Amino acid sequence: MSETGGPEHDYEPVPGLPARLPAGERILWQGAPCASIVSRRLLRSHWIAGYFLVLIGWNVAAGLYDGRETGLILFSSGALTIMATIAIVLLELFAWGVHKTTLYTITNRRVVMRIGVALSATFNLPFTKVLSADIRKDKTGRGDIALTMAPGSKLSFMVFWPHVRGYRRGALIPQMIALDAVDVPAGILASALAEFQATHETHETQSIARSVSEAASAKPSRPAPAPGGQMIEAAE
Repeated sequence: MSETGGPEHDYEPVPGLPARLPAGERILWQGAPCASIVSRRLLRSHWIAGYFLVLIGWNVAAGLYDGRETGLILFSSGALTIMATIAIVLLELFAWGVHKTTLYTITNRRVVMRIGVALSATFNLPFTKVLSADIRKDKTGRGDIALTMAPGSKLSFMVFWPHVRGYRRGALIPQMIALDAVDVPAGILASALAEFQATHETHETQSIARSVSEAASAKPSRPAPAPGGQMIEAAE
């Protein structure tokens, strides 16, 4: 497989991005999900493996209790083992595919998510649409970062799964999943969001102050002459 995550990504001018960064924007962090975490936490492969083990054990116990021939018990148990192996292998392959084809990017202006195992797509999540970022991690320091988006963000659950946590106020919550040392990208994102919001608010304040200053310095309207040579003040 290509180092960029697949031949369909070889055209990317910058790995994980659909185009080169505009002036003033810079990459702060890039990362991908851990395949083993995707398999265990999202796909529940260990639970499915445990289910098949219980099923096989039940099949053996029921066969012995019913007095079935040993060959029949071994045959049915073997069939269940093959089914379990196929299921687990498929789940592990999908988790590996998520790891290889996904690339998350945090810049000083947005989060970019290149996702999709079968159908790849890249989504820009600008900071102007991000209301908050929430971290969820386990005892090993691995975890997820969820982005609460502003209402009206039209994102599809089917397209984003498994990179999604759910919905809030009618808006989808995209999620950077299964990250090693999740505190690192979480800290970078928190700082970038705080800096962006502070800069954005400063620019808005300066714009408002400039508008007020221009209005205050504008010359007052000249009184309009009234019939008969009298002067009246122009209506405000």
